Amino acid sequence: MSKQNESLDVSAKTIDEAIEQGLAQLGLSREQVDVEIVKEGKRGVFGIGSEDAQVRLIPRSQGQPENLQPAAVSTPPIIASKPATPLETPAEPSQPDQSQPASGREAEIGEMSVRFLAKLLELMGIQATVTYRQGADLVEAGETPPLVLDITGGDLGILIGRRSETLQALQDMVRLMVSKELNSWLPIVVDVEAYRVRRRQSLRQMAEKMAERVTASRKKMVLEAMPAHERRIIHITLRDHPAVTTKSVGSDDNRKVTIIPK
Repeated sequence: MSKQNESLDVSAKTIDEAIEQGLAQLGLSREQVDVEIVKEGKRGVFGIGSEDAQVRLIPRSQGQPENLQPAAVSTPPIIASKPATPLETPAEPSQPDQSQPASGREAEIGEMSVRFLAKLLELMGIQATVTYRQGADLVEAGETPPLVLDITGGDLGILIGRRSETLQALQDMVRLMVSKELNSWLPIVVDVEAYRVRRRQSLRQMAEKMAERVTASRKKMVLEAMPAHERRIIHITLRDHPAVTTKSVGSDDNRKVTIIPK
């Protein structure tokens, strides 16, 4: 276990997974560290030529100000359709926003992120609408909501891919583009037709159902392999369960959550 006042270098297949592993080792939350990208990593072609990403997590001292985090956007969502520019503003937002108005800096980050993602979609030949918002529905209570870029349109299943790998790759590209522009790593989430919101709800329901089975049978159960952010949802859902505990086993793409009776 690393000391909480020392920086920690972590390598993993993706930047997100490296950050998550580092936070687990330090025992800190995302808001308690600064993240420096040491190596972006490469996906390679069919696994050939791939390189792990490497990040450095630097715990913040008491009283140290946090990096800028995207906050709520209460103005009508900025929409970028193919082509990416100019940006359009709808007359009325699809859902009322009761949060405080975004600062100029927060709006600037949201609009820039929309432009980057819309341009990527344009290059992919996909016509869709991109909006940005505060993602309180994608984090636990008390956690800082990420900036969410919602993609809507027709027949967008191609953007999700098997085990959401395509969506994750798209998200990684946008994060890198924005981070390089700002010289700061931001927890940006890319979603397609609320897929991540639905998946999150599905995983929580599955975790509770599997916990009931393990409680009744008193036998451990190994779930299917999942990416790091999905395994985290399972762990958090069951962390206060009175009858079971969870543990991740395996490595790389075969890492799985095991539900164990107490």
